[in-house]
Amino acid sequence: MAVRGGRGEQMADRSPLDSLHPERSVRASLVAGRGHYESVVRAVLGAETSVWIATANLKDLWVQTGGEWQARGGRRRAYRSVLESFDGLASRRVELRILHARLPSVAFRAAFDRHPRLVAGGLELRLCPRVHFKAVIVDGALLYLGSANWTGAGLGAKSETRRNFELGFVTEEPRLLDLVQGLYDRIWRGMECRRCRRRNVCEAPLDQG
Repeated sequence: MAVRGGRGEQMADRSPLDSLHPERSVRASLVAGRGHYESVVRAVLGAETSVWIATANLKDLWVQTGGEWQARGGRRRAYRSVLESFDGLASRRVELRILHARLPSVAFRAAFDRHPRLVAGGLELRLCPRVHFKAVIVDGALLYLGSANWTGAGLGAKSETRRNFELGFVTEEPRLLDLVQGLYDRIWRGMECRRCRRRNVCEAPLDQG
């Protein structure tokens, strides 16, 4: 596919987050519905060095453990909170970042508090009310961009009749990875905070962290 971005021009007084990048050919896979779970979530669970997530809405989601349990009428798959998987990744020193726009759900916060390693910094959470893009970057080598928030309904972890209709794409194209990681890190480090007109309603500007 070709990602169109005009002439790649940027005004000197503009942030890199207000930019238009040149068109380039990109090898990518289109992801829809349950495809988010099969590609994005599974890649996160298998991360070796880092997971960076950007989301407007942050909720706990349940992932398959690979095991089964006996139920009336047959066997059913077993599930656990993805935060248990994050705890395992943190124990292997995988860097975990989540950049989000609003407070996580009550269920997420309760599950998070049950994992001292994550609370102590194994999973870093930073809030910026202007964040609306959805991205997942795994090991600096795989990139998801699309409509899905980090929720069960968004990432296809719910049943077929309950999950959202979501679309996105997954790519390993190095230049696009570099661009998105650079923009993500710019927000993460608070480089947009100084001139932000929403600073007065931001509880904890990132440049003060």
